[in-house]
Amino acid sequence: MQNLEGKTAVVTGAASGMGQAFAERFAAAGMNVVLADVEEPRLVATTAAIGATGAPVLGVPTDVSDEAAIIRLKDEALERFGAVHVVCNNAGVGGGPGDRLADWEWVMNVNFWGVVHGIRTFLPLLVAQDEGHIVNTASVAGLMPGYSPYSASKWAVVGITEGLFNQMRTQGSKVGVSCLCPGWVATDIADSARNRPEWAAPNPLEEGDDDPAAEMRRQWLVDVLASGMPPAAVADLVYDAILAEQLWIFTDRSMVEAQRPRLEALLAAENPPPMGLFAQD
Repeated sequence: MQNLEGKTAVVTGAASGMGQAFAERFAAAGMNVVLADVEEPRLVATTAAIGATGAPVLGVPTDVSDEAAIIRLKDEALERFGAVHVVCNNAGVGGGPGDRLADWEWVMNVNFWGVVHGIRTFLPLLVAQDEGHIVNTASVAGLMPGYSPYSASKWAVVGITEGLFNQMRTQGSKVGVSCLCPGWVATDIADSARNRPEWAAPNPLEEGDDDPAAEMRRQWLVDVLASGMPPAAVADLVYDAILAEQLWIFTDRSMVEAQRPRLEALLAAENPPPMGLFAQD
């Protein structure tokens, strides 16, 4: 897509962090913006703030893990603006090390199924009009090994996004596809527990407990996130990637380059070197 002015963007996880920055960037570019988020008070406030700039905006409370909710999001976007051109499947949560099955179910429901629902719901619209772009938020964690629900969900997003890109090119479609793999970004994903559903038991790493080690890990995460790239800078990268029809969006190339030893071991069918996890979304 070469010109986004007057087009409509739908952004999930839009009430805070990167999603909010995407919505603000699109609004500044003259787009209509539909904000979706499960956290209604923040959604109301963010929608009002963007609307106060004069941008056409719509806020839709949405649980991305619920396909019916994503379908309602599409219907409300079409009713208000008549078409959708850019879809950012951005909503995501952390979730901790995955000691409990509920951790895996909750994180996969949001991070993986939220993207799947977004693609399945909006892709037919974009293909039919032969114009549009999908941006799926993965993570550098989706490019490196990690035994956790978060890593599993982001590996899945990386895989299906590259697959969708190839599918669109094979079919000769003009629909663009991007995979956002951020490293450290100054968001509040460390506080994902605020949006845990009742059926998913709180995770000590998120909630804090009497275990000093768990609290130290959580505080380390909060501190390193605070030092990360500003969400607005990520939004600029996303906006530029849409115009350039670019698949990969990286916020920290050094994190990507750090995968070279693992990939070289893969090509040589050798055991990989140990690697640490240092990415988020």
